[in-house]
Amino acid sequence: MKPLKSIDKFTLWWFNNLCKFNDLAFYIIVNNFEINYGGTGFFDCKARIYNTDLSIMGKKTASLRSQKMIRCPWCGDDPLYVKYHDEEWGVPLHDDDKLFEFLILEGFQAGLSWRTVLYKRENFRKAFDGFSAEKIARYNKRKIDSLLNNAGIIRNKLKVAATIGNAKAYLKILDKHGSFEKYIWQFTDGRVIKNKWKTLKQLPAKTKESDAMSKKLIEDGFKFVGSTICYAHMQATGMVNDHLVGCHRYSRV
Repeated sequence: MKPLKSIDKFTLWWFNNLCKFNDLAFYIIVNNFEINYGGTGFFDCKARIYNTDLSIMGKKTASLRSQKMIRCPWCGDDPLYVKYHDEEWGVPLHDDDKLFEFLILEGFQAGLSWRTVLYKRENFRKAFDGFSAEKIARYNKRKIDSLLNNAGIIRNKLKVAATIGNAKAYLKILDKHGSFEKYIWQFTDGRVIKNKWKTLKQLPAKTKESDAMSKKLIEDGFKFVGSTICYAHMQATGMVNDHLVGCHRYSRV
């Protein structure tokens, strides 16, 4: 059998959907249909279709589709939530500005769901000048009024005011410690705390580490940084690995 010289766009689309087993590597032979897929997270599927009846593909698709990755149940099947879970949540973060961004977003989440914040994240980035602490620290009444009239973000006067104050506190931390990353990671001694939870019910809302972080942040002028918010921040930025042990991301972050 010789491979076909060309593959039509629909077939390639079919392959991409068939091969969406992110971060896996597998080799499948279905009769005269062969796929060689080395997963790197970018669906780099290489396939060879032989001169044969392509209808055999459909007969094998159902069993492949049933092979779903096991994830932490909280992300459900929401595409944006799944992407966030698979690519961001729990990945150790050491960039000062990104750590600041997450801390601000966690503050806006207070009393709400993270899903609400996640769907508005791009709006937040635009509204808050890419989370530039230098710019946020200089916001005036006119800018504050525009934020409170921006339907694309969470319009909470106290949280907007806290964001400006937190930007000023963040800049002071940089001046004093040289790095926000060193400052924030001190609460886990610079290491990732890898837990071994089997169910969501086992996950704590806060810990002694988040208590210490919250206390210090408040002392240094931050607001909306209670222990529960701090623990959510630690989970999101990979200071703790709270993926369930059965989750496909547990051993990869």
